[in-house]
Amino acid sequence: MLFDTHCHLDDERFDADREAILDDMAVRGFMPCVVVGADMPSSRRCRALAHTRSWLYFAAAVHPHDAKAYSDGAHAELTALMADARCVAWGEIGLDYYYDLSPRDVQRAVFVRQLEAAAALDKPVILHIRDAHGDITDLLRARRDRLPRGVVHCYSGSAEQARIYLDMGFYVSLAGPVTFRKAPNLWEVARLVPDDRLLVETDSPYLAPEPVRGRRNDPRNVAHVARRVAELRGTDYEALCALTRRNGMRLFGIPEDEAGT
Repeated sequence: MLFDTHCHLDDERFDADREAILDDMAVRGFMPCVVVGADMPSSRRCRALAHTRSWLYFAAAVHPHDAKAYSDGAHAELTALMADARCVAWGEIGLDYYYDLSPRDVQRAVFVRQLEAAAALDKPVILHIRDAHGDITDLLRARRDRLPRGVVHCYSGSAEQARIYLDMGFYVSLAGPVTFRKAPNLWEVARLVPDDRLLVETDSPYLAPEPVRGRRNDPRNVAHVARRVAELRGTDYEALCALTRRNGMRLFGIPEDEAGT
């Protein structure tokens, strides 16, 4: 069994075959699975989707791209969503300096507000970080004594930076890019993350792994990610699947009897 800890199955690109994918995931053991919101509409969709399967869970948040639209109303609604039994994290939140779709000062303020709210509620966070490792590290270090637990999703940084996040207690999640032919930094990261902090994901429909790169991604492709990570770590594929599934369930507080069989 395999746990895709981060996907966007609410995306419209799945409208035609979402139910078939979910049915196949259940048959083939891709359980549990977390669907992750990026703004208020997607967070609501993820909540609704999570209530359609006993092994589906969701996270809700406003992504840095949409930080400029964050409001007191959005914050109140997110806080209420955290009380839903199917909600396992506040995410994805963070900083994205690659696209800069929201001003950087606004991104930082909204990130801190959501981070601190998650900590107050004892909810894990799912961190999105792109071209902003320096700033986000500074913000996290300034709050080191009151950080929530969490994961750096779809990790794309250096091995040195990964060690910094690990030292702060975060998990590191690897996605499709670790399978790419020119990703030596991610290969190094795959080898260094301790057994108890490693997760795998798809971030689907984005970033399809080899050998399906360039197509629409879906949660079943987490198997390609796990297989490559197992190769890089010199470990058995089935053991890697069990390890990362166990880690994800621990981070998100999912009991075994609610994770699918």
